[in-house]
Amino acid sequence: MSYAEKSVGLTDGTDAGREAIKWYAEQILKLDEQLAVIESALHEKCREIPYAENILAINGVGENILAGILAEMGDISRFDDVKKIQKLSEMGLVACSSGKHKGQTKISHRGRKRLRYWLFQAAKSAVSHADEFKQLHEYYTTRSNNPLKKMQSLIVIACKILRVIYTILKTGTTYDPQKLLKDIKHPAASQAPMAA
Repeated sequence: MSYAEKSVGLTDGTDAGREAIKWYAEQILKLDEQLAVIESALHEKCREIPYAENILAINGVGENILAGILAEMGDISRFDDVKKIQKLSEMGLVACSSGKHKGQTKISHRGRKRLRYWLFQAAKSAVSHADEFKQLHEYYTTRSNNPLKKMQSLIVIACKILRVIYTILKTGTTYDPQKLLKDIKHPAASQAPMAA
């Protein structure tokens, strides 16, 4: 109690505290200005990418995500097919098993970590913002035959986004959300008996 009575409301160091807060506020404002300049440059560079508008038509894949994926992927012409890029990112699921032990499936974590990060961000964002990816995610996690866990589904969706980006960059095609939904297998409707 006696220590609390002597410490509460101390006025020592308030000038220094005010100066520190003022300095921090100035630094935050400077960083905001620098961030605005960087984002503007990023926006300009993104528009220089061939077919960028077609890729940005995917809801949830913005300029930051696209720039991150392409920066980590590098020149697309050095890849014969999308599987080589997928291998570069090591986004494929591998089973953790040895001998009789059968473990869970997970990604191998051997490839480019930042490419994996950007693809995963694209998947999370697309599932949040694009109806077609929401439907795919729901289908993968709730299907009766081999349902995936949420994380596994996001990895599959990240690979799908990579394939879409690769195809757009290679062929210049426009993004068609309906093509994605072809993966969803609807159970065959039971046929009603025909009237005689």
